[in-house]
Amino acid sequence: QVQLVESGGGLVQAGGSLRLSCAASGSIFSINPMTWYRQAPGKQRELVATVTSAGYTNYADSVKGRFTVSRDNAKNTMYLQMNSLKPEDTAVYYCNARRNLPPPPRDYWGQGTQVTVSS
Repeated sequence: QVQLVESGGGLVQAGGSLRLSCAASGSIFSINPMTWYRQAPGKQRELVATVTSAGYTNYADSVKGRFTVSRDNAKNTMYLQMNSLKPEDTAVYYCNARRNLPPPPRDYWGQGTQVTVSS
């Protein structure tokens, strides 16, 4: 089992910044990649940013240049630095981790953290 705990959400004005954290615990030795998703009210969950254990990253077009995903393998923690926040970034942000061993691969999810950006 893998446990994921997000933190760092909150209320911020447009143009502001927040930093989300996702701490992983449990059977984490084969976790790869780790991903941030978000879900706004009435919308489907969407991928925000992904980071591999080697540090490769991928971003949704809507957040490129504003968000930075990183991962501290020693602390088993993933981060999402969000700058220049916009009201359309308002959503519940979820941490996802894929455990590859033992097979088959399995996805784990955190409980989510609310990010609200006021205009």
